[in-house]
Amino acid sequence: MTTVDPAPAPPMRLRELVFGAACAAAVRAAARLGVADALGDTPMTVEDLAAAVKTQPRTLRRLLRALSCQGVFTEQPDGTFAHTEMSRLLREDDPHSLRYIALWCTEPWTWDVWPKLDEAVRSGRNVFEDVYEREFFTYLNEDAPESAHVFNRAMTTSSKQSAQDVADLLDLGDVSCVADIGGGQGHVLASLLEKHPTLNGALLDLPGVVENADPRLRDGGALSPRVRVVAGDCREDIPVQADVYIIKNILEWDDESTRRALANVRKAARPGARVVVIENLVDDTPSMRFTTAMDLLLLLNVGGAKHTRQSMVDRLTDAGLVIGEIRPVNAYLHAFECTVPA
Repeated sequence: MTTVDPAPAPPMRLRELVFGAACAAAVRAAARLGVADALGDTPMTVEDLAAAVKTQPRTLRRLLRALSCQGVFTEQPDGTFAHTEMSRLLREDDPHSLRYIALWCTEPWTWDVWPKLDEAVRSGRNVFEDVYEREFFTYLNEDAPESAHVFNRAMTTSSKQSAQDVADLLDLGDVSCVADIGGGQGHVLASLLEKHPTLNGALLDLPGVVENADPRLRDGGALSPRVRVVAGDCREDIPVQADVYIIKNILEWDDESTRRALANVRKAARPGARVVVIENLVDDTPSMRFTTAMDLLLLLNVGGAKHTRQSMVDRLTDAGLVIGEIRPVNAYLHAFECTVPA
């Protein structure tokens, strides 16, 4: 049975940290092999699990042993393996599944850019373009369709899990039209339209994203009569007029892209329109280890950053928006309520 030192001494802790890639790779392997999906509520032998996921029993045991040390799966006294709260999150059918988040954070390109973090820190810009000679999203959509699919599924997972929280937060009782800018497949918009039966909406995102919009929003969907789906890049233009513009978790690019997106919102919006910016703040979160790691990954791939409360305020103010209340959406997200001045 696997045992874990609950409080390793600093020299061993540092050794563990520099082997962090092994832990990430083990989670990725389990997700790609479908181990969590194959394991049900009853503990299973390694031999049965190996047969289910088409691996060698001896090497699968080594993978499970490494993961059990991290609390992902647990080894029983009889040598069988069972689920833990974390391993269940790798199941595709779990309502709080993080399977695609785990895959996204360990995609093949990540292993090429992480070793160049010192270069990114030294220069202050992304290194992705040095490695692949393409802008990040161009590379994803044109050269790495499987990785783009994983990204879209990961963003869908995140959006679905926070959509109801956003709908519960926003007061749209006197609003006739809301626009979700860079809204992915439109789960936040769909939740808002379902809550407010007289509300109309618009969803804007890249063509390859909106073509897979939530079925409720597409032609023939229950909400489609009240929705306009627009294919476009908010950094280039926002051909949408609305009473409320929602911008959720997209202002993490490089500063120039963020500036352009906010300038386009300001250009599109009528005076008095509301702009609600929703972000995961690096200085106001219970998950600093995850958030700071994502902050570094954003530096590597797009030259972007997770925002602090003050950096978000600065960018919104620079865009000419008037900031009102700043409120928590849930434990991880904050909403900046802004208006467009006359």
